[in-house]
Amino acid sequence: MTQTTLTGDIQEISRLISEAGIAQSLQNIAGTYPGQVVFSTSFSWEDQAISHIIFSENLDIQVFTLDTGRMFPETYSTWSRTLEKYNYPITAFYPDSLSLQQFIEQKGPNSFYESVENRKQCCHIRKVEPLQRALKGKKVWITGIRSEHSPNRQDMQQLEWDGSNNIVKYHPILHWTTDETIAFINKNEIPYNPLHDKGFVSIGCAPCTRAIRPGEDFRAGRWWWEDASKKECGLHVHEEVKN
Repeated sequence: MTQTTLTGDIQEISRLISEAGIAQSLQNIAGTYPGQVVFSTSFSWEDQAISHIIFSENLDIQVFTLDTGRMFPETYSTWSRTLEKYNYPITAFYPDSLSLQQFIEQKGPNSFYESVENRKQCCHIRKVEPLQRALKGKKVWITGIRSEHSPNRQDMQQLEWDGSNNIVKYHPILHWTTDETIAFINKNEIPYNPLHDKGFVSIGCAPCTRAIRPGEDFRAGRWWWEDASKKECGLHVHEEVKN
């Protein structure tokens, strides 16, 4: 994508979401880029809220998830309950079987505990590469990112350019608080992951996620055995967009 095209898309999407509510913003984007808008869900509070809007408004936005093969049973149950409630398709992307097989044969099924390098390689195989396939050829990637999730997301903008995947990212609920998110879930009777009620805030793969303790940072429950500065899996690389 050329810089001119990128700038044009960013400016156009900025116009589409300007002074519009979330549902209207998503509808505007989907109508402007038919068949080229996707939303990634991990069935978290945030993602369930956005899925509810997409499904309820019957928007032309493909909803997909990355099934790593190591997800919690509660996450799969939330997936099933979401399908039952909305009867709307959710596309699943899986790790490349050969890459995963070779990784496990060489390093073992739990090698991510042994080094950051192993953990990042596991994340790449199970999440990053499948994500690249999910986003290929698309124009806009909708996410459920909130600024409260991580200190390095405090300065994020609602619109970003993801150079790794050659796509514009839109974070519609970036500035929602946790209380606002939960209130929206409850008001609309949206299925949510019961692990949230047990202290799990950011829910990923089962071996790599734990509940957080009172006073701990939002990301403390992810890859808790690693230094805090390394706690990203490569799905969301912050890159500032110059309008």
